[in-house]
Amino acid sequence: MTQDVSCANTVSSLRTDPFAGDELTRDDFLGGAVRIWQPKDGYRAGVDPVLLAASIPAQAGETVLELGCGGGAALACLATRVPGIICTGVEMQPAYAALAQRNLDDNGLAGAVLCADLSNLPADVKSQRFDHVIANPPYFEDFRAVAARSRERAVSRSGALPLEKWVSVASKRLKPGGVATFIQRADRLPELMSAFFACLGALELWPIHPRSTRPARLVLLRGRKERRAAFVSHPPLVLHRGESHEKDADSYTENVSKVLRSACALPFPVQNRHLARRGRP
Repeated sequence: MTQDVSCANTVSSLRTDPFAGDELTRDDFLGGAVRIWQPKDGYRAGVDPVLLAASIPAQAGETVLELGCGGGAALACLATRVPGIICTGVEMQPAYAALAQRNLDDNGLAGAVLCADLSNLPADVKSQRFDHVIANPPYFEDFRAVAARSRERAVSRSGALPLEKWVSVASKRLKPGGVATFIQRADRLPELMSAFFACLGALELWPIHPRSTRPARLVLLRGRKERRAAFVSHPPLVLHRGESHEKDADSYTENVSKVLRSACALPFPVQNRHLARRGRP
């Protein structure tokens, strides 16, 4: 069922008009199990939202809120892998909020996308508590270095709100025992961990390395509301085999390839030790 995209707190510099058909491409994710409309110019989803979605231990009937959902790639991938979850997305850019709703609808996935910023969430979001809150917070990019046609991409990456605010909002929207999972650039890990420690417990860190010989470029960080457990740093997730890219070769490691091509889950290592307390298998 198609949902209306409700818009609030629109910033005048953001794009408000919907994307025209010739401004979009439709790209396969999860081996074609889900198809995502994306702008040719501007923010385009990469591997980050797919890995984020695959790492979420949601089950049918549970509620999921994504903060800053962009074009909805993470929500669509998660809802495709786990039918029956109840999805809500929040996105501050009206054009992207509408695109996210379209991507859910066109893939036959239930969910509502609301256009608002984190500083003033809609009442119907504030009144709810969710089993999972997920986010891929934007990062700083100098607007002066970005062409006008890609201004919405700069907005999506500008990081106007500190990570502390993102995590605080996520914590407030969780049920007791609920799970917050963020994916973020590795160079922002100190700030992200500080924010998580202030609001959440039972933290788990999963570094993501492009190759085994290279430093982490991304991290997945998970915490639980009103839960206590020792901090866990897991062995790294490695995306690619070998030390360098071979032309025209698919070098993804086996478990990552299964996520990207076959919609498989990417569970945190030893996560069942923690989730057993919530009655999960």
